[in-house]
Amino acid sequence: MGLIKDLHAAVTATRRLPPMTSWPRPRRVQTMLGCAILIVAMASTPSRAACTFDVLKQGHVAAVIDGRTFRLADGQEVRLAGLVFPGATAASRVTLEQLVLDRDVTLRGPSPKPDRYGRLVGLVFAGDDPNSIQGRLLDQGAAAFPGDVAESDNKDCATELLGHEAAARRARRGIWADPAAIKNTERADDILPWIGQFVVAEGKIASVREAGGTIYVNFSRRWTEGFAVTISRRMIKRFDAWGIALKTLENRTVRVRGFVEQRTGPRIEALGPGQIELLGDNR
Repeated sequence: MGLIKDLHAAVTATRRLPPMTSWPRPRRVQTMLGCAILIVAMASTPSRAACTFDVLKQGHVAAVIDGRTFRLADGQEVRLAGLVFPGATAASRVTLEQLVLDRDVTLRGPSPKPDRYGRLVGLVFAGDDPNSIQGRLLDQGAAAFPGDVAESDNKDCATELLGHEAAARRARRGIWADPAAIKNTERADDILPWIGQFVVAEGKIASVREAGGTIYVNFSRRWTEGFAVTISRRMIKRFDAWGIALKTLENRTVRVRGFVEQRTGPRIEALGPGQIELLGDNR
């Protein structure tokens, strides 16, 4: 939007000048070249990120504890929000060290309240870098996006981080290099081996049913055995706010994410709208 306003202002200013055909030819050439350079420069200027939170804390990183936790020089521990590490290894800690260790950082988040372990949780920015550490890790395919940022339904932030993850998936970087990284929601056997673990899966919804205050998004006609996403009826308004009308999802193709549980069949409980993406013609 800022680019459009700047271009409009530039065009408006030129309307106040005499017709260009009356100018000497060298001046016409210089002016046209200058306008071209201006447009290219403005178009190449990064747009301001839509994902913004208040500053919670600033400090110097003294130690990295694990793949998404570090300690500041004053002793405060910080946990990176908006990341999950499927099949995480010690490599995730090394990656985070390369990005933040011995650097000044700024923490932004929806809440200044520490988690139950006393850690501050949010998005982390190193130095003057406009991109968050979360975005950097997702770009590398070092992590996946769980569906929210510090339990916030901020759609702009979710969209931004999902965009970083999508770029890594398309390039098959990191965890997305494995052809089996995306599970098939229509095949329960593809998801059952991942009980207790985080997965990203895609497929077409067979039916949407409600029972006992729970909405069941089923991916198989054999709903007692097939894979399903369960959503508390209390969550409907949160999904509606994102433009996801749960009861109209039948026959839609979606991408879902979350930790797999086993009940009558494999299940993912969706605690927020960021865990379900409409794909294909539904975008």
